[in-house]
Amino acid sequence: MSAARLLAHAAALLAVPILLVGVVNRTKSCWAGRKGVPMLQALYDIVRLMSKRPVYSGVATVFVKAAPSVVLGTALVSGLLVPLLGRETPLAFPFDFVFFAYAWGLGRIFLMLGALDTGSSFEGMGASREATFSALIEPAFFLAAGTLAAASGKSSLAELLRFRPDDPSTAVVWGGGLAALFVLLQVESARIPVDDPSTHLELTMIHEVMVLDHSGPDLAAIQYAAAIKMTVCAGLLAALLNPLDPAAGPALFAAMNLGLILGVGVAVGTVESIIARLKLRTVPEYIFMAIVAAFVALLASTMSGGL
Repeated sequence: MSAARLLAHAAALLAVPILLVGVVNRTKSCWAGRKGVPMLQALYDIVRLMSKRPVYSGVATVFVKAAPSVVLGTALVSGLLVPLLGRETPLAFPFDFVFFAYAWGLGRIFLMLGALDTGSSFEGMGASREATFSALIEPAFFLAAGTLAAASGKSSLAELLRFRPDDPSTAVVWGGGLAALFVLLQVESARIPVDDPSTHLELTMIHEVMVLDHSGPDLAAIQYAAAIKMTVCAGLLAALLNPLDPAAGPALFAAMNLGLILGVGVAVGTVESIIARLKLRTVPEYIFMAIVAAFVALLASTMSGGL
């Protein structure tokens, strides 16, 4: 990747998350008939939090202080593996989707350790729920990524996302991958119907309850990391949806990719506006739908001779 494209990718990775959160919020406001908050409200919130002094529990250790940095760092690293503007990525190697998944896993572990380290029973409850749901969504991601890799004959994340359907069986493979990745976005980004990032009811919170003791720059890092992860997931979907050939021009291809990422934001906001949050006991069933979608894609790939 050239230096110019590397800088463009880095700029998109840092700036698009703020805009994507604004698109989701504005979409929800339109559905509710309200004007809503400014498009850059997420940026204003981060700047406000950065000016505050963090407060730590008297029983907290290094895990509480380290968790925000690790969560943000792993989110940024994962963004280097996903094509946001074109076909190329700053990092790419065979089976890098395994590294992608475990980079997120590392951030999740530190977030959970930070929640447990505060000594709060509420945050421990949230960490338990996080561990349960993440253990369910990871097989869906690996099954979807592995199926797309086998069907496309490619092994890196950027290359397997170039898979396009050309007959009914490959269309099932493509659609199953899209469905699994969309549920992945909802789970990893704490979006409705799995979780609600705006709720403050401890009995139903998952992600939000784990960061109740984080404040100031620490909370800003966690919120920014959540926006980056949603953008990365949207980038996966956009790369799989983009119908253009890179030969059409890098600028046009990048514009289409960014438009699709923001379109995913509109879809997320629409889903959150027309569907209520699921009860906690039904969330595993919803995540299981992603596993089923990926497994159907695997069966279709096998029947078409893709494996």
